[in-house]
Amino acid sequence: MEKNRLEAFSDGVLAIVITIMVLELKIPEGSGLDVLIAMSPNFLSYVLSFIYVGIYWNNHHHLLQATGKVSGTVLWSNLNLLFWLSLFPFTTAWMGTNHFEPLPTAVYGVVLFMAAVSYYLLQRSIMATDGCSSVLRKAIGSDWKGKLSPALYLLAIGLSFVFHWLAQAIYVAVALMWLVPDKRIERAIIDRQ
Repeated sequence: MEKNRLEAFSDGVLAIVITIMVLELKIPEGSGLDVLIAMSPNFLSYVLSFIYVGIYWNNHHHLLQATGKVSGTVLWSNLNLLFWLSLFPFTTAWMGTNHFEPLPTAVYGVVLFMAAVSYYLLQRSIMATDGCSSVLRKAIGSDWKGKLSPALYLLAIGLSFVFHWLAQAIYVAVALMWLVPDKRIERAIIDRQ
């Protein structure tokens, strides 16, 4: 399979994920500020998840730019990632509707954790498929953000049952950490040319 087909399919799935999330935002019944304040947990959940989907979309794009070949393992690893990302609309809506209560906050963290692990597995399958000449292998180096993120998600999942607002703060902090553009893959691609 050509990697452009994999990228197009993944882009389509992520576009659907965002569409479903925005459709979960219900039109408020009323026109007062109090109505908007009451729905702020839903909106804040949406914003956080939109940022996460954007981060995955951006990094996935760079990841595939560094990919030489697509194997069956890469296809299945990519589907695994897309599965976990497809759960964002459900967990986002559940967490927002229930005003960041402990269990929905923890389940949201489980989905974030599994998406991070799935992304890591996708990276590994690409590097294994491309072999020793893998541009990705050279680009990611120690990948401190990739290793720190799942650890922080696990911490937040545990904290969800004690201090659910602290868990939310960790989810936001990890998203902010990834908003800073990562130029490693871009540099490796330029160096290859």
